[in-house]
Amino acid sequence: MKGVLVINFKAYESAFNLTLAENLAREASRISSSLGIRVILAVPSVLAMKLRELHEDIYLEHVDPVDFGAHTGRIPPASLKILGIKGSIINHSEHKLILREVHKVIKTLNGVGVESIACGDTPSEVSALAYMNPTMIAVEPPELIGTGISVSKARPEVITESLEAIKRVGKDLPLLAGAGITSEADVRRAIELGAKGVLVASAVMKAKDPVKVMRSLAEPLSSV
Repeated sequence: MKGVLVINFKAYESAFNLTLAENLAREASRISSSLGIRVILAVPSVLAMKLRELHEDIYLEHVDPVDFGAHTGRIPPASLKILGIKGSIINHSEHKLILREVHKVIKTLNGVGVESIACGDTPSEVSALAYMNPTMIAVEPPELIGTGISVSKARPEVITESLEAIKRVGKDLPLLAGAGITSEADVRRAIELGAKGVLVASAVMKAKDPVKVMRSLAEPLSSV
């Protein structure tokens, strides 16, 4: 599998700057082509259709464990197939679901051919998620999110133990490392530990030059 850079826009003010969002989408497309990697932009739902016109790897930040019907304000997972959205993050530490809800979402997305990145806080949660067959799993210790202290340096065992947990349940799923990753060195270390990519947010979305930072984080992934 190609190296993967996932940028979670979250709900930072910068995420709703349409000019910036479009610039990130255009540059993500260029980087993907030139480096041969995947750059996934996980964006607020209000931006998804607009950015999909500029970059094919657009995800939502969350979908809900509901079917089509009377669910005001919810996003049914199967709607992504209709709208041409590539996938969704599920179970981020800032928007947790109970495991049976996570399973429902992943099963629905798999059933309609839409991708998923399931987030786990710990290797044990990663193990439970692996049974559900998401497209990818991201491990993110919540205490490191947004700190600038990278999991790949401060808690490398979280990555290696998560990889072992996936193997123990007989799965071969790509693992992404997240939480505190801000530099090329952080990305390179995550790759050395066995991760296929990284999930970042504030490092890009709160940067003075988000496009420049995105480029720098993408570069090491060309070696995966």
